Amino acid sequence: MELKKTYQNPVTQGADPFILLHDGKYYHYATNDPDGYRVLESEDLVNWVDRGYCFHKDNVQGNHWFWAPEIKEKNGKFYMVYSSEEHLGVAVADSPLGPFTQEKKCWLSERKGIDGDFFIDDDGQVYLYYVRFDNANVIYGTRIGDDMLTMDEENEVRLLNAEAEWETHDCLVVEGPFMLKHNGKYYLTYSANHFRSPYYAIGYAVSDSPLGPFKKFEGNPILVKNDHVNGTGHHSFTTSKDGKKLICVYHCHKSLTQIHPRMTCIDPAEFVPNPAGGDDILVIHGPTYTEQEAIY
Repeated sequence: MELKKTYQNPVTQGADPFILLHDGKYYHYATNDPDGYRVLESEDLVNWVDRGYCFHKDNVQGNHWFWAPEIKEKNGKFYMVYSSEEHLGVAVADSPLGPFTQEKKCWLSERKGIDGDFFIDDDGQVYLYYVRFDNANVIYGTRIGDDMLTMDEENEVRLLNAEAEWETHDCLVVEGPFMLKHNGKYYLTYSANHFRSPYYAIGYAVSDSPLGPFKKFEGNPILVKNDHVNGTGHHSFTTSKDGKKLICVYHCHKSLTQIHPRMTCIDPAEFVPNPAGGDDILVIHGPTYTEQEAIY
């Protein structure tokens, strides 16, 4: 198949998208099936092939509401943190194509939580960022065991809640956390507002520590609707194959008047110097809706 030299959003269907780059191929996971997750494979982020179920409810804890999968590779294994029945679980596979299964069917926590994001720091310590329901959607973080299957629930830390004007157009919601580390700083990116809102958007906060305290960027949001695209949020990041380009993966509404099915988009991102001094600024060059130069 000839690789595309351009792309145009949306690139495929799927909400809460996560794209894994592994051995020169991209794998797309999303909220996309009532019985689990189907995985799509691509070499150029444009031509996607459906490889079927990588994760099915028969092999894990949970029966419905399969949302927002994310994957981290460690020691040759692939660990998927997933949401089902408003709880978090972790399933394991030997391949990005799955099958992701649980040897012991269980939740990470008996308390409700969604939107898990694994982050492995330079010292090898693994952290998990996720959402609890505290009369609102609130982002928490904690350490994860070396087995990637146990969380330090007793020492979890409340990190972010909805309070800024741009975050409160529709409900008190911050969700979809995704951690980036840049120049020794921790950039906790997130989405705010209810996903049904046209103003669903992306912002970030910065800390010197993986568990905060975090200070929100004064220039938030860094990705928000325009006259052609709305509902832009619940994102993740990947890179080009050479690792030189940062890519933001996010979903948008089907159209300006229709929410579902939500669609997956990609756009380049980068860190740029802060003209006022201080931490570099994370920029997402989108949302785009016209033909763009390929970024794989």
